[in-house]
Amino acid sequence: ELHLRTSYSGSSRCSLCFGQAMTFHFSYENVPLLFSGLTINTPGEMAGAFVAVFFLAMFYEGLKIARECLLRKSQVSIRYNSMPVPGPNGTILMETHKTVGQQMLSFPHLLQTVLHIIQVVVSYFLMLIFMTYNGYLCIAVAAGAGTGYFFFSWKKAVVVDITEHCH
Repeated sequence: ELHLRTSYSGSSRCSLCFGQAMTFHFSYENVPLLFSGLTINTPGEMAGAFVAVFFLAMFYEGLKIARECLLRKSQVSIRYNSMPVPGPNGTILMETHKTVGQQMLSFPHLLQTVLHIIQVVVSYFLMLIFMTYNGYLCIAVAAGAGTGYFFFSWKKAVVVDITEHCH
């Protein structure tokens, strides 16, 4: 059953928000979670949802890093281009650039595409969960993302270009 509010009474509710609170709240009764049949009604269900959302956010962060690692491992067709550049005292230096590509019709690119779709869907799920404005679920999203970043991002390669002067 759909309840559509059409008036604004100065409260924290939107005039066309389908009965959904638009401010953060810490309740565990009648909290919708992504699908109409999935409603949280007890503290135990909220605790379970918190854990599930926490791990979903961790998974999202891990997936981002895993995709970067897979991309680095699957890069092919490395090409080096050298070009002369003026050096100090009128000398000429050779600057070398490395170009890395990937073939479109390859298994690594297909895998990256499927993982990208999963990443986009999970990111929208996390956004929609956060938009319930339920404080417990918002904390689960933020804490899971932070924990996932902590556990997975240390593997992320940091590339520093020594020729870049604006650090």
